[in-house]
Amino acid sequence: MQSEQAVQPEELMEQHKIVSREEWLAAQRAHLVEEKAFTRARDALAKKRQALPWMKVDKTYTFDTPDGEKTLADLFAGRSQLIVYHFMLGPDWEQGCPGCSFLSDHIDGALVHLAHRDVTYVAISRAPLEKIEAFKERMEWRFPWVSSFSSDFNYDFNVSFTTQQEAEGKVFYNFETQDYACDELPGMSVFYRNDKGEIFRTFASYARGGEPLISTYTLLDYVPKGRDEDENKMMGWMRHHDRYEDGVTGKSLAEGKEADACCHSALHK
Repeated sequence: MQSEQAVQPEELMEQHKIVSREEWLAAQRAHLVEEKAFTRARDALAKKRQALPWMKVDKTYTFDTPDGEKTLADLFAGRSQLIVYHFMLGPDWEQGCPGCSFLSDHIDGALVHLAHRDVTYVAISRAPLEKIEAFKERMEWRFPWVSSFSSDFNYDFNVSFTTQQEAEGKVFYNFETQDYACDELPGMSVFYRNDKGEIFRTFASYARGGEPLISTYTLLDYVPKGRDEDENKMMGWMRHHDRYEDGVTGKSLAEGKEADACCHSALHK
């Protein structure tokens, strides 16, 4: 799907000078200085993130999993660090959020490497387990994905919202009170479990905070057209990977129409 505001070939050529090899190398070297500064700044920010204060999790949460009911402690799977992706799939949703699905397409390859660095990755949604399992099978994902349907987990971690909050028009999300946007919103929480079995929440991010997990964006940022997105941002072009109209995946398209743009559109700013 090509956006009306996407960069056209003739516009792209007009935006750039065609130069000699010497001029090209000079420009690349100058840009490399900024790239290195960005890399060092990113490394410094990561150290600050790892040094943030922790919050103890005293409440017991239970989740429905393919192996039966499990607690938050169980989700660590014997490791000390846990990354939870708050995947937008509500109890009455027909399919998972396209934006969360886009991010999740990039996870499976990292699982074995995370496991060897004492990290477990789990997605959690409020939808019943059978709905999660059906969508996971459709998407052919391998990462663990459990249901918080029977607990307050999503509400306590400010990624699911009640009908009362919708009526009031205000929710607490991304560390501030803001206008209600959707009954489910994306996020990521990081936990640490010590030798005593105590669990601490060490970090959280919301909205565009999960974007570094999307390597497709990293690759697009290298090419001349960049992300080439319209005013709807990712929702102007992105689809569930089995629903691109040109069948580029080599798979038959899933039945039914693509879902309308989810709340990721409003958050992708």
